This record gives sequence, structure tokens and C-alpha cells, in this order.
Amino acid sequence: MEEFNERLVNRKEAWAQAKRGLTEEGVPPDTRLRENRLPPGQHMTKGWPVLDLGIHPTIALTDWTLTITGAVAQPATWTWEDFLQQPPTQSISDFHCVTTWSTFDNHWEGVSFRHLMSLVRPLPAARFVLFSSYDGYTVNLPLEACDDEDVLLACTWNAAPLPTEHGGPVRVIVPKRYAWKGAKWVKEITFAEHDKPGFWEVRGYSNQALPWDEDRYGY
Repeated sequence: MEEFNERLVNRKEAWAQAKRGLTEEGVPPDTRLRENRLPPGQHMTKGWPVLDLGIHPTIALTDWTLTITGAVAQPATWTWEDFLQQPPTQSISDFHCVTTWSTFDNHWEGVSFRHLMSLVRPLPAARFVLFSSYDGYTVNLPLEACDDEDVLLACTWNAAPLPTEHGGPVRVIVPKRYAWKGAKWVKEITFAEHDKPGFWEVRGYSNQALPWDEDRYGY
């Protein structure tokens, strides 16, 4: 496994300590005017900036697998062919990065997370989901955040295969959370009874990551 970009990680940890990007001198506003699609503290950007830990794993499709495990009735491991045999889902959503930029109307196609759940059947004890990636990254979410119609395992963006630098062949999209909650290069999905903070969550970032609450950092 290659080493993470230590300078980048240290810089983003410093952002969390300084509460960088929060409005009203670090105090999130109390009122959210949702007529504006842009969450507080965000700005529109052109294109799709690349942010990661400095590692772009290249996974041959013949070698790619996705393991679903933990508190489920039917654990599974999908090959790329298995993934392609799942019913495709299309979705259009906005994308909000914790570093304050956003893009609108991203066209995704992939496998619905609800479809995955229908196959592996999470046990009643399952309350959280941990995503692990081919670059060693991890991120956590409550199960209820994943059990949503717009959450998917995306393999295309704007009608083209998902580029490697953006998490291809498959990444997770969770539009109602800041984008770091959507793991690139996803390798394993673990359903769990107890929460386990991921890479950025143990480095000062919010456990919930709600853009409309400007919930960027742990307090």
C-alpha cells in the first residue's frame, strides 16, 4: 500500500482545528433558506476538482471485487461482472465538498444502495455502515443515511465511465452529506451494530457531515 500524502492530511487536519470555511465566524447559521440550492458556506465551481489522499489505485476490472459483510443475512462478494448484472439506477444530484465548493446536476449511473440492501438483508442489529476503499480510506455513516433513494454505487458520471481520479471503477454517492462521506474506489461495505469513525472523522471532521447544517467539523 502506498503512503498517504502526509502534507495534504496535515493541512486538512489544520482546517478542522481552525473550523475553516464556517460562516458567521465559525458559528453555523440557525436558519437555512433552501430556496437556494447552495448550502451555507459553499461556492459554485467549474469542472470537478480532484481531492484525495494522494493515492489513485488502478484496479483492473478483472481483479475488482466488492465485499459486503458484517451484520447481514447474506454476505456477498461481487466481481465486476456481478456488479454489471445488477439493475442499473440513474440519478441526478448536487455534490458538496467540505472544502467549500459545490457542483450541480451531476448525472450518475450505478447500483442503488437500497437494491444492495435488499440482496444482503441487514440484520435488525445493523445500525451503521463502514465503507473501505482500495487506497486504505475508510468512512462511516448511519444506516438510515444510506437507506435513501439517491444513494448509489456509481460507475458512470455524466454518461462516461467514472475516471480513476474520481474513484473509478466504483465510488459511493451520498448527496445529502458532504462528499467525503462517499468513498472512492470502494472495496468493502460492512454493516455493523456499533459506529466506527472513519479516516477523516478521527481527524476532526464531523460524524454526520450535513451540508445544510454546515456540519463540517467535530465540536
